[in-house]
Amino acid sequence: MSVSVGTTDRMLGVVTAVARHRVAGPAVILAGAAAAGALVWFADPMTPGGIIPPCPTNALLHIDCPGCGVSRAVYCLLHGDVAGALRFNAVAVVGLVLMAVAFVTYTVGLWRGRRVRSWQHWRYTPTAVMVVIGVWTVIRNIPIAPFDSLKV
Repeated sequence: MSVSVGTTDRMLGVVTAVARHRVAGPAVILAGAAAAGALVWFADPMTPGGIIPPCPTNALLHIDCPGCGVSRAVYCLLHGDVAGALRFNAVAVVGLVLMAVAFVTYTVGLWRGRRVRSWQHWRYTPTAVMVVIGVWTVIRNIPIAPFDSLKV
């Protein structure tokens, strides 16, 4: 069986497009994460009155939402201060680690050509994530010790 030159060129184009897709997807995700990190790095959320606005939930209702302190936690992580990041929002730090694991497994699966199963494919992951976020919201707003130390 012989393959014509036109067919070979089309097949090569498809292979090149698939290879480009296997690099472009993760590259776009990494570029977006780098841009968000650069914004947080230069915006310095530790300084009051900066370009990153305060949490609207905290400003209006005076409670800490599950995301309060995330920009400061990311800022601490970018500067190598893991303890400071955990102090601002421990659940967000764990979430960032889990998202990094999910990104790596996604990329490896994309490069291998088949999905690599990870934590995000488990059956009860959405329920567990929602329960953790709900419990975290309640616990960090309890106004007695030791829970009052979780307010940011």
